[in-house]
Amino acid sequence: MEDFSSRIKALRKERGLKQSEMAEILGLKERSYQCYEYRERYPDVPGLVAIADFFDVSLDYLMGRSDVRERR
Repeated sequence: MEDFSSRIKALRKERGLKQSEMAEILGLKERSYQCYEYRERYPDVPGLVAIADFFDVSLDYLMGRSDVRERR
């Protein structure tokens, strides 16, 4: 199973977005977003929810706790 960092990177690439674009969507500086993909930092709970909502996936999928993407 993949971890959070791998999941957000894969989801971002599926959408054809650059890290800078993803950072802008989430209201972050590019470096802050990069820290998520580089396993240096994790977003707070509202940030996790925003990312899951943007990609329309469950929090369990986003965090690597499940391979089922769909939200219940």
